[in-house]
Amino acid sequence: MPRAVWNGAVLAESDRCEVVEGNYYFPPDTIHAEYFKSSDTHTTCPWKGIASYYTIEVDGQVNQDAAWYYPQTKDAAKNIEGYVAFWRGVKVEA
Repeated sequence: MPRAVWNGAVLAESDRCEVVEGNYYFPPDTIHAEYFKSSDTHTTCPWKGIASYYTIEVDGQVNQDAAWYYPQTKDAAKNIEGYVAFWRGVKVEA
């Protein structure tokens, strides 16, 4: 079962992930919210829409904007709307 791990903590784990462009997107109900803090960062993908970010904090260590999601996707990406993906050193073990 895919899981996202950073700094020794499991951030998310699910067998219902969607894989898009090589990234695992985890359903929002499978993330461990205690590690996630909303960020003011936003980026735009031409076919998915506007992404929002989370900063991850584990045991006092901070990983700025290490997770992203699309709160409202364009039609082509509805399957990942609200789902969370990771980068910046977060390992996804599939």
